[in-house]
Amino acid sequence: MGTDAAEVVETPTIPSFFKVHHMMCTELGKFVDRIVRIFPEIEAARPRCDSGIKALCSLNNAIVKAKSLLQYCSESSKLYLAITTDAIVSRCQRSKNLFEQSLCQIQSMVPVMLAVEISQIVDDLRAANFVPDKFEEEAGKVVRELLQRGAAASDSMEYAEMKALQIAASRLHISSSKAILIEQRSIRKLLEKVKDTDQQKGKILKYLLYLLRKYANLIIREQTDNTTDQNEGSFAVNDPCTNFVHTHSVDVESHREYKQYEAQADRFSRIIPPEEYQCPISSRLMYDPVVIASGQTFERIWIQKWFDDGNNTCPKTKKILSNLSLTPNAVMKDLISKWCMKYGITIQDPSIQSHVLQSLETSSTSIASLGSSMNDLRFPVDLSNISLGSLDTSYTSDASRNKFLDGLNLIPEQTIDDLCQYQSPTDASKMDLESLSNLAELDWESQYNMVEEMKNNLRCDDLACLSMSSKNFIEPVTKFVSCASDLHDIRAQRAGFQLLLTFLSKKRSGTRYLNENVYSLLSLFINSEVTKEVLDIMEVLSGHDSCRSKIAASGALASFLIILDSKIKDFQEQVIKILRNLSSSNDVCSNLVSLECIPKFVPFLQDTTLARHCLVMLRNLCSNQEARISITQTAGCINSIATLLETGSYEDQEHALAILLVLCSQRVEYCHLVMDECDIFPSLFDVSVNGSERGKASAFELLRLLRDTNSNDDEQECFQSDNVTSDDAYQEKKSHKKLFGVKFPLFSKSSAPKKKK
Repeated sequence: MGTDAAEVVETPTIPSFFKVHHMMCTELGKFVDRIVRIFPEIEAARPRCDSGIKALCSLNNAIVKAKSLLQYCSESSKLYLAITTDAIVSRCQRSKNLFEQSLCQIQSMVPVMLAVEISQIVDDLRAANFVPDKFEEEAGKVVRELLQRGAAASDSMEYAEMKALQIAASRLHISSSKAILIEQRSIRKLLEKVKDTDQQKGKILKYLLYLLRKYANLIIREQTDNTTDQNEGSFAVNDPCTNFVHTHSVDVESHREYKQYEAQADRFSRIIPPEEYQCPISSRLMYDPVVIASGQTFERIWIQKWFDDGNNTCPKTKKILSNLSLTPNAVMKDLISKWCMKYGITIQDPSIQSHVLQSLETSSTSIASLGSSMNDLRFPVDLSNISLGSLDTSYTSDASRNKFLDGLNLIPEQTIDDLCQYQSPTDASKMDLESLSNLAELDWESQYNMVEEMKNNLRCDDLACLSMSSKNFIEPVTKFVSCASDLHDIRAQRAGFQLLLTFLSKKRSGTRYLNENVYSLLSLFINSEVTKEVLDIMEVLSGHDSCRSKIAASGALASFLIILDSKIKDFQEQVIKILRNLSSSNDVCSNLVSLECIPKFVPFLQDTTLARHCLVMLRNLCSNQEARISITQTAGCINSIATLLETGSYEDQEHALAILLVLCSQRVEYCHLVMDECDIFPSLFDVSVNGSERGKASAFELLRLLRDTNSNDDEQECFQSDNVTSDDAYQEKKSHKKLFGVKFPLFSKSSAPKKKK
């Protein structure tokens, strides 16, 4: 591995100049530079497990590919780079994904301080966005449209060529004899590297060279004649066919938008969080602050890693600790949350690793093969009937030129290779697959030991799952669990479900191979000695759209509701999260309502950790008419929802308001129910002033609905029968309007009697 590190460090420096896509390449170059600087430290940490070696090789490979792409953008043709803008953006994104994947795997294998630095790079990678320059994107667009143009009259085609090249040359700054000469040389270099390996790419390059030769003098003259016009934002193109003058406005708006974005980013960068809100190890806002024996507060993941590395001292005070226990600092977390809400900042959970990328571009990125590897010129076109002579004679006639253009159809093929296609399975993975296929032939104790060993291997090796066949994995594992059930072997049941959980968590595509029998098996074990393991699997599956209806069909919903009636809080919390995910499916909502589940959710609305999940669930259920009826008929449900307008977070308020809005917009009776069951107006007024933007809008809308309901009641009271006494009418009116008196004059009627103090 020392050789690999030397290769990375000694490779040529990153180019400082890029002909096109300067902003994207500069952004990618900064990441390459940061990663190259810490690569020797990563290698010195010696992550020698199989997954560590693979991740290190993958990171080295990603660096080489990114540098190759940057070198290409500094040497290639401007016109060709412009017409392949989408491919360059895709390539930058894939380099970013490769970096993120490799660093996430390495992060847990290095000392804590290096892990913090890697974490910062990963966070920045996730926030990075590669967006092409609007001017360069426009240049590529007009040239691509020219290539897609079919045969036409010669004068019209000539004008189209001239106009497209003038626009592209202006946007790409090909405006002098020297610039044109450099562009021609760049195209010739690409042609030399392509040769006969990619005829289509060669034809594109020859056509671009032909355009430069034919219209070079016109470009120089037009640029010289229109220097003043360009400074003012436009230039003229004379149409030889119609004597029509086409004025093309320069898009200065993109520069203005960029400046505004830059100013906004600068403003946010000045918001410095208080020092006590930052973890002393990572120097970042804490997501899950915990207190250690020294009394200092740290981010849980980083102090835990500090202890896991064998340290028994406080990182801040350097004193030896009496114990290594971690105590949640709820007060600090609440203070940080309020500070973040004030400034509109979101803290990402540092313990969450990005999902293993399912498809990455992994083909060669050499300059000679870059066109094909980026899928930029994979045009489905038959070239067998197109014959081109020498470069000087290929485009001398309009007929040959139009024949060439007719053959071009710029539709790229999507041929992204999966990661497992370029990275061969490890010996351990092969052994695991062979062992699984022969698992049933072993004695029972050997089967259990094999499952345990495989579970531990998969937990340590993230890439091993990618090289395994889901179909060949799931069937023997489920058979093992079934046998364990028949033998009443709780230990084996737990090991089997843990292995299945590890596999499904690391390989999302594996869920496609779960048949009805597997879902039924899981459902049977929900209320058993392995409830936790089964619920862990169900939580993973409930996150997949394709699995939700299958979970409901297995009969698992009734078992989930039984757990809600139990007193095991950990299981209840997990079931609530599962049901929240399942409720996003309309079919599952119908099943839940038929099981009369809504009364079971009401007690959890008062739990600060579970209230949000319950609100999301109720909001999803509100699309069902029976569910809306059940919500309004369940004692305490409306009141609990309304209470969260006062005690809940911005997000809780938005969900609660959404539920109440759906109810009140459906029936007038529900409006009366909301007004009668709870003193909702103070909360609505508070949210309409102090809530989030969405919360304010929803609060105003709900206030309007309740006001209109009250106004309609007043009109109906005017036509009451004479047998109703005026005192009775007044008392009924007063009961409906007691909340619209002096306290809330915005909604009071001038004729309404004021509430006495």
